[in-house]
Order: sequence, then structure tokens, then C-alpha cells
Amino acid sequence: MNFKMRAFPFTKIIATLGPATSTKDAINELAHAGANLFRLNFSHGAKETHIQNVKYIRSIEKKLGKSLGIICDMQGPKLRVGEFKDGSVLLKAGQSFRLDMQKKLGDETRVCLPHKEIFKALKKGTYLLLNDGLIRLQVVDFGDNFAITTVISGGVLSNHKGVNVPGVTLPISALTKKDLEDLKTATELEADWIALSFVQRPEDLKNARKIIGEKASIITKIEKPSALNNLEEIVDLSDAVMVARGDLGVECPLEDLPSLQKHIVQICRAKGKPVIIATQMLESMIHNPTPTRAEVSDVATAVYDGVDCVMLSGETAVGEYPVLAVSMMKKIILHTEADTFYKKSMDVISMPPDHAIASAITASIPTVSKVLNSVSCVVSYSMSGATTLRVARARTGIPILNLTCDEKVMRRLTLVWGVHSAKTKLIKNLHDVIPVARQVAQKILSAKKGQEVIITAGMPLAEKGNTNVLHIATI
Repeated sequence: MNFKMRAFPFTKIIATLGPATSTKDAINELAHAGANLFRLNFSHGAKETHIQNVKYIRSIEKKLGKSLGIICDMQGPKLRVGEFKDGSVLLKAGQSFRLDMQKKLGDETRVCLPHKEIFKALKKGTYLLLNDGLIRLQVVDFGDNFAITTVISGGVLSNHKGVNVPGVTLPISALTKKDLEDLKTATELEADWIALSFVQRPEDLKNARKIIGEKASIITKIEKPSALNNLEEIVDLSDAVMVARGDLGVECPLEDLPSLQKHIVQICRAKGKPVIIATQMLESMIHNPTPTRAEVSDVATAVYDGVDCVMLSGETAVGEYPVLAVSMMKKIILHTEADTFYKKSMDVISMPPDHAIASAITASIPTVSKVLNSVSCVVSYSMSGATTLRVARARTGIPILNLTCDEKVMRRLTLVWGVHSAKTKLIKNLHDVIPVARQVAQKILSAKKGQEVIITAGMPLAEKGNTNVLHIATI
């Protein structure tokens, strides 16, 4: 293997904030360790904590002199059983167990399931998974407000454990009343990204878009198998996609999960949509200072596949070693990206360009860089970030500098593979872009005298979505 280390990874890191990291000092340490974006999980934590964390992030961002992205993750519908007389029961394989809408406390024979939408979607033979799939029930009879099941896989079932209905599209909106309130908070905080949970169909995204508008970009969490039935349309309607392996792994056979992950990543990359891999990436580091060998391989596999981001959840939200987890993830990414096999894998899975002038421009970048052999970076002057996304889609192996006068664009691009952003004044002449490109390349990426920068832009410069220029400048 041939290792040539760079200072900055191409693959970005998302750190989830929680009780272990909801202080200014902790967030500052995470940012210095390598976190590019921070996830605020609205399933947990008080509204006031999320508001304060956003203030901390924006303050640290100014001191660092680089953009930090903020993701507000909506809880979505939570399907849970009610409560038991003694707090829990032991279900045994083969026994009968009833789920119904009665609010009285449960016992070994029944429990309340306060979700009429589930009963409406049931059929004989439908499986119900409880407690993250550890308990499996099969429906033998049902009505509008009850289901009689047989326990297939037993275990201890306690108060408020989750319920999953694999293979069934439930008549439930992806946005609950709580989510609508949280969306208002997120947009008031000027979140860069909204992550949507429980997306089952394209209509879920269309409805969310009507509410969110252009206030934030949308990350669709692929966690329901029903979303896979309309995956390409869902990706088209999304600004980015998260492979949420937790819930997806409960409802899908575990042995299918690796191939599903690769399939989702491939579709996102083909369509030029940023893609995130999440859940249990360095799970053991919640309590241990080092990850398992399998976890290291898991992160590296995602990097070899060319994903835009890898995400830490409990590792940074409640873990004992949050900063070390980010540092470890950055180290794994850098070593993987320095491997000669990484570049080969990018070439093998490179995506063919579509038939557009902008795609022709970006498709020529790898050839130009190979011929010159001293290109320090690609500089994209982009009002909307669309040109920069096209460059990133090509996975050229060259750092990408995005020049824009819009801070929102800068922050949203923190999610995108290989991109660094710098704010500039509005430029209307290509000749004025060249000195700025040289200066920023030297400042941010330590470009050396004599190296080239490839500049992409659109003429006229002030218009969006019009990439038609490739220029080479020497520092």
C-alpha cells in the first residue's frame, strides 16, 4: 500500500450532540477533532438545549473561520406499546398475546397498542417486531382495534418498547404534531439540514417540502423498507440521503443490510445526491477508548464506497470518549483515502456524466489533472452550490474549493465530499475570480507556487445553474 496523507479528509464527519457534549467547550473540541457537521436529535433533549447548542456552534464557527453545518433530526412517528402492571413481562415462544386499544395496564396476556393505524394495515400472517426486533409476533386474528398474535421469538417486554411492522406501508404521516413544532424551531434556528424520519413514500417528502420550502435542505432517512419500493423517486426528491441502519436493520433481514447499503449509495452517487452512513459505526467507543476491528472496517468500507459522510450517534451524544471517537473516525478516513486502492475504487465506481454542458466541464477535470500532474484543487465559483455538487459527484480525488457569497450555501456544502468553502463578494467578471481562487487555495489548502488550480464557473457569473467555463490558473 502507498500512503500519502492529506491534512483534510474528503469524507465528512457528523457528530451528534447530547448530554455528553452540550457545552461550548465540548463542541469546540469536537470541531477541532474533525467534526464538520453537528446533529441535533429532536427525539431527545429540551428545545432550550438545542437553541443553546446552535448558539455555541455559530460562535465556534466564527472563531474557527470555517463553516460548520447543523442538522436538525426530526423524531417522526414513534410506535410503542403501553405500560405493564409490573413494568415488564416475559413472553414465551408459542403463547398467545393480544394487542389492543384498551388503556388499562398490560400483563402476560395483553398490552395496549395505541396506534389504530397499525390495526388498519394488518393481515393474517403479518409479523410484528417489538423491542428492536428481539421479540417477534405473528398475527393470527385482528379487527379495527385489536390483534391476536402468536409469540414466535419471546423475551422480556417492558413499558413503551417500540413496535415495527416490516413489509407494510402504514397510513401514517412522516411528520407528527411534535415534528411540526420542532420544524418551526429548526427553521427559526436557521438549520442547514432537516433530517426526516419514517419516510415511506414520495408523498411524505412532497408534503415536507411544502412546509420547509427553501428554508433548509432535506435529508431523507432510509429506515423503512417501504421506502425502498420508490427509492429512485425518493432520492430525486431529496437533497441528501441517510442510510439509517438502525431501524432499517430491524425491519429487513440483517444479512440484506450490506447489499442494501451499497445499493442506496450507488443510486445516490449516480444522481449526484450526498449520502450519509449512520448507526453503530464506532458503537463500542461509547464505553471504550478504542473501536473494534469490525467497526474500523465498517467505516473504511463506507469510505471506499465513496460516501459523503459518516455519522456518530451515541458515541458523541452520550459516550465517555466523544472527542476521541471523532479523532479516531478522522484517522480511519485519512488512512483509507491515502490507500492507492481508494483511488482505484473511485475510478471503478465512477459515475458516467449526463448529457449537459456542466457535466462535460466536470467530466474533463480528471483528465486535466492527470495531464498537468500538479493541480492543487478545483475552485468552483457557484452561487447555488450546484456546480460544486457536480464536481464532487465525479470523485476526482482533488480537493474542491467552493467560492460563494452566500453563507447558507457554504454551510450546506459542509455535507458534501471533498468540499471546502470560502465566502467572497459578488463577482461578475471571470478575470476577478482568478486572483481570488489563487489566494483562497493558498490560504485554505496551502497550495504552493507553481501549482495549478482548475476553475469552474458559469458565464454570466451572477446567474445560477449555468456552468460553462473551465479555466486553468497557475499560482
